[in-house]
Amino acid sequence: MGHRQYVAAVVLCAVSRPRLRSFTWRQWWPVLCLAVVFGTLNLSLYSAIDRIGLGLAVTLEFLGPLTVALAAARRCVDACCAVTAAAGVVILMRPQPSADYVGMGLGLLAAACWASYILLNRTVGQRIPGAQGSAAAAGVSALMFLPVGVVLGLRQPPTAEAVGCGVAAGVLSSAVPYLADLFTLRTVPAEAFGLFMSVNPVLAAAVGLLGLGQGLGWAEWAGIGAIVLANSASMLVRRGRPGRRTR
Repeated sequence: MGHRQYVAAVVLCAVSRPRLRSFTWRQWWPVLCLAVVFGTLNLSLYSAIDRIGLGLAVTLEFLGPLTVALAAARRCVDACCAVTAAAGVVILMRPQPSADYVGMGLGLLAAACWASYILLNRTVGQRIPGAQGSAAAAGVSALMFLPVGVVLGLRQPPTAEAVGCGVAAGVLSSAVPYLADLFTLRTVPAEAFGLFMSVNPVLAAAVGLLGLGQGLGWAEWAGIGAIVLANSASMLVRRGRPGRRTR
């Protein structure tokens, strides 16, 4: 996770070259908050994946953007979607002997971070031109993790293969998505963005099953399906409202 954060910071800073000295406090405070969110999101998500598997961790994390989408809802259909999503969460977090509540809590923490990421990214994109804001946030976040990375590197020096995987993960799963999210959230309505994100839990569960051998029971699939259905229904109905501006 540390390698990913460092590589993302290097790539983003090299691409956007943020002019840090020109930032005002009005621009700095959302950047600093976004930096904390970057680091906490990665740490909590990867820790959750290690404990409860890829599919369940990403599904719980997905509650973040779903909450953002439903927060300002005032319609009956949105209330129904919220109840459906809550039912999915209850299914996923139902008490059982093998339940890892620490892992689930980490997944929910990742959800809170993702919701904050969406809101802060929009603010940063509006106040700072280009990708300078995301680059600055990624750089500050990497500095926050530097002491941890040094300690872990000294305890267990990474192999060339591990470094290569870290570089690839940093570029493909951090730098590119950060830039894509930043520019997308400037032009695409929040409901459309949330609809596109609906595929994440299903995709994560499929990758966990096929690539990592992390099988899920029917109840877990039902919970994932309920959360995805709630988000998709809410977004589709919102997009179909007559007279609503899409830009």
